[in-house]
Amino acid sequence: MDANALQHSWDQVTRHGEQVPLYFYSHLFVSYPEVRSLFPLSMSNQRDKFVSALGRIVSHAGQIENDASFLQHLGRDHRKYAVVAEHYNAVGASLCATLKHFLGPEWDEDLAAQWTAAYQVIARIMVEAAEGSSESSPDWWDAEVVAVERRTMDLTLLTVQPRHGLQFVPGQSLSMEIPQRPRLWRYFSPANAPRRDGTIDLHIQQIDGGQVSPTVVRSLKVGDMVKLGAPVGDRLTRRPGDVRDLLMVAGGTGLAPLLAVLEQIDNEWRRTQTAPRVHLLHGVRMAWHLYDRPRLRELAQTRPWFDYTEVVSDDPSYPGKRGKVGTIAARQDLHGRMAMVCGGPQMVAHTLERLSAAGLPTEQIQYEHFYYAAADDHTAQPELTRSGDIQ
Repeated sequence: MDANALQHSWDQVTRHGEQVPLYFYSHLFVSYPEVRSLFPLSMSNQRDKFVSALGRIVSHAGQIENDASFLQHLGRDHRKYAVVAEHYNAVGASLCATLKHFLGPEWDEDLAAQWTAAYQVIARIMVEAAEGSSESSPDWWDAEVVAVERRTMDLTLLTVQPRHGLQFVPGQSLSMEIPQRPRLWRYFSPANAPRRDGTIDLHIQQIDGGQVSPTVVRSLKVGDMVKLGAPVGDRLTRRPGDVRDLLMVAGGTGLAPLLAVLEQIDNEWRRTQTAPRVHLLHGVRMAWHLYDRPRLRELAQTRPWFDYTEVVSDDPSYPGKRGKVGTIAARQDLHGRMAMVCGGPQMVAHTLERLSAAGLPTEQIQYEHFYYAAADDHTAQPELTRSGDIQ
């Protein structure tokens, strides 16, 4: 596959802006009406996400083929939509029709072959992963809401309990569908390591204009049933017993997956009395957004291996560390440390830049990145800062 040709042609197509998803969906739903039920009733916030994600993924197919874990996760996760192999044919045909429409004469036999080969790689990896997992796990997990705690004016801690065992690794994410918003799945990161009772804590921040988060914060109640998709992501995970020291950098509710990893380390320390050094920096705009401050301060006082730093960017009256959390993180002791970074896209990009400039090798910086940029209420974290969904 010619990666440059794929990327160049996709860049040409995206210059047409909103016309691209409008054409794609028109072609898809007219040519393959059976797939319409897989998508939300309201497409107002859906149109650009799917096409942008699909184009970016396929245009990076050569890179993904060398590291297929993301697509395997995605293929398993998309079982929740009842997606089957035939649906991939419909999407691929409409994608090619869209490319042909906007590229005009540039869509020649060679370029069409490049895109066809790239899409075949993507579809094959996802279908094989979905088929392989169908023997051992359900398409989704039904879970009961067992606790709802409003932590701040716009953030809720939600605890759910799957009816059947749901195995995940600290640092991964789960998609969730709530009964009030059918077919609108959003990704959230468990804020805890796996527990014996199976309960999962999710940090939900209300996003103005969001289709899902305001309903979760305002309306979801104890006793409601939600659906959970398969766990995805591995770039913020840690091998059990890993002794490498960690620098954790969180922005807002990007704290959630890092708390899960922190709890994993604490569980190991309780058993073995050994743990790596961990320094967690939590960056927020205003001090009252430090929603897990009591717990983290107590942990810093009682765990010899743990340090905690609060960073506030927008409150000039705050007496502690002020500024961008990435800037403060880059001033810490980086020698021999692995960094885990989680937050909104701008926060992550700034932190990566500052850590690299401070001399931390890129291979020692972990952050969840997928092959597309989500850009609405389920971007990288609050509702998911690191990952998203091409549906």
